Amino acid sequence: MAKKKVKAKTSRGAKTKASKSHSRARRAVTKHSAPKAKHQYVPWHTIALEELNPLLQRQFVVGQEIMVARVLLKKGCIVPEHSHHNEQLTYILDGALKFWIGGEEIVVHSGEVLCIPAHMPHKAEALEDTVDLDVFNPPRADWINKTDQYLRGTK
Repeated sequence: MAKKKVKAKTSRGAKTKASKSHSRARRAVTKHSAPKAKHQYVPWHTIALEELNPLLQRQFVVGQEIMVARVLLKKGCIVPEHSHHNEQLTYILDGALKFWIGGEEIVVHSGEVLCIPAHMPHKAEALEDTVDLDVFNPPRADWINKTDQYLRGTK
């Protein structure tokens, strides 16, 4: 006796709906995904030093959602108390900064990092000539737009 091949019953409409659904999902993901970012290679020596006051200079590079700044502070430079909606990591490459933050005084030396949460008021003083690397997320719009008046003083 010959065996009959039995096809599984599938509704042609169901298969078509599934295909259309997957196709729509792929289009939606493609449509709403961010454009592919390009990499950046930026040697610090190619960025002009921005002089904010006689004791404070900086350079920065901005990515899509992050910013890194190289900040040069002369001994005695005061960064007045301020806060911002950006999370900040401060890594001291050379020198030392004294911070007033969260009711504490913290001295951050070369090779050390301070993490500053968003919206937390803080102030700093350079205890010696200092090179500091600051990382911000998101990028600091006030620095980019040069509306950071609290840094543009005489000390």
